[in-house]
Amino acid sequence: MHAVLDRRDSVVVLPTGGGKSLCFQAPAVVVPETAPLPGGRRGFALVVSPLISLMKDQVDGLRVDGVDAAYLNSTQTSAERDAVLSSLRDDRCRLLYVSPERLVGEGSQGFRRSLKQWGVRFVAIDEAHCISQWGHDFRTEYRQLGRLRDEFPEASFHAFTATATGRVRSDIVSELRLVDPLVLVGSFDRPNLVYRVLRRGNLHTQLTQILARHDDEAGIVYCTSRREVESLAEWLRGEGHRVVPYHAGLPDEERAAHQEAFLDENVDIVVATVAFGMGIDRSNVRFVVHAGSPRSPEHYQQEAGRAGRDGLAAECVLIYSGADFVRWRQMLETNGEWTESSRGLLRDMERYAAGTRCRHQALVEYFGERYERDNCGSCDWCLKELDQVPDSTTVARKILSCVARVRQTWGVGHVTDVLLGKSSDKVVAAGHDQLSTFGLLREETAAAIRGYIEQLVADGLLLREGDPYPVLRLTQAGASLLKGEGECQLYREQAPVKTRSRRRGDGAATFDGDPELFDVLRTVRLTIARARGVPPYVIFHDTTLRELAERRPQTLDDLHDIYGVGARKAADFGEAFLDAIRTYRRPD
Repeated sequence: MHAVLDRRDSVVVLPTGGGKSLCFQAPAVVVPETAPLPGGRRGFALVVSPLISLMKDQVDGLRVDGVDAAYLNSTQTSAERDAVLSSLRDDRCRLLYVSPERLVGEGSQGFRRSLKQWGVRFVAIDEAHCISQWGHDFRTEYRQLGRLRDEFPEASFHAFTATATGRVRSDIVSELRLVDPLVLVGSFDRPNLVYRVLRRGNLHTQLTQILARHDDEAGIVYCTSRREVESLAEWLRGEGHRVVPYHAGLPDEERAAHQEAFLDENVDIVVATVAFGMGIDRSNVRFVVHAGSPRSPEHYQQEAGRAGRDGLAAECVLIYSGADFVRWRQMLETNGEWTESSRGLLRDMERYAAGTRCRHQALVEYFGERYERDNCGSCDWCLKELDQVPDSTTVARKILSCVARVRQTWGVGHVTDVLLGKSSDKVVAAGHDQLSTFGLLREETAAAIRGYIEQLVADGLLLREGDPYPVLRLTQAGASLLKGEGECQLYREQAPVKTRSRRRGDGAATFDGDPELFDVLRTVRLTIARARGVPPYVIFHDTTLRELAERRPQTLDDLHDIYGVGARKAADFGEAFLDAIRTYRRPD
């Protein structure tokens, strides 16, 4: 905030839900009193945002708080656009949200001239990783935003993102032509999130076990294909869940309606491709499941970060198989996107999925931050939900030996068949049923062996390479282990633990309030939100409702001590919540 107030360029990297928006929203309100523009105009903050839905959500929230904010996009009527332009001309608007296309697209010169005349105080670029070709959501229009420096020379520029490696941050500084920017990088850790990784088995069974921990709670299930989105959504609907699909193949109107239904809490679950992610601000998402691996750790952090934005406990589960990475490679090659960058990002994601260490540590250190804790207490590794394979080193040497015996020219599936002692046509034709390694691991399952192989790849003992079908090769470290030098550890998932159905509002261990009262307050919030035409979380986050249920304030003055309740919200709808608390009687 100080950088914005001091008109110094900045790059701010904070995790999802870490308060990035507040960094430019608050200065937009307080700056005019301290530094008026020429002509005595107060001016406004120009906010570049990639999605219409994100613009609307932020503007809705600001207006509820009494801030004069607006957006311009293609969904508005001419009368709505005229009203926004009038507020800019009259110097009433404090924040204007626009897309990069509107700013730098064809025919935008006249619009930029008007903005300059009305007084751009500073430019805030949200989701700034879209600027970088090394970012996970690169958009060419974002890369042109550096041109604005010439047209708004007096304005400071500020880039905000939740996911930016050092390389991406450098690219942002260069492309935006930032001058001596203040670079602030917060912690990438989200301690309220529980991370788990599962090898894909029976997906329906795995999802059923996860959903049993989140009865009637909000969640997102990501899939890698439109077909799987539709299939899973149909299955979940048949299981009695309130669910909608979301992918780029749906008509624009239907996609918008499904997103709106989720944000307005008319449905609990969205099954989606990666088209659903950036800018989804529902704060009480209690679980995010990836039914298939994303293409990079940046994508995973961005998508998993939709969970627990209110700071309460939430669960993020990655369900993957080795085939995911082959599929991504094929898709990237088909789209002409198989570059050194995309190859490296996919390898990094594979290492995370197959890795056997603290998930929080792995993500945090990937983004260049040192992780100081020995045990996060909130991932499958630190919760000891993985079992060490007995005599791991011997098992590893059997796998490495098999790779060597097949002359390092076959892939995971073939090596797995040989170790299982499976006399497939390819195994027999190659004569590999006569090898000493044939059937060495016949007591294991195919899924288990594939999991061990992926761990060996992640640990740098095996290498998966080659076009178009990757084969397994020994690394120098793998060859040394095969010769008897050193040891290694392999792990496998425990048998599924019994799950319990959970009441809404029971998501964090620290909640000492009445769950029934919490549900009553949710209903009050929903009623107010629908009357005002805004998502419920714009009224209050679940964090606020939980504190209301715990402390049971009785007066408007009492509300001022509740997290998330400002003077404007207390005056506008505080009495509705107080009435609900005063009249509540706990059921026997």
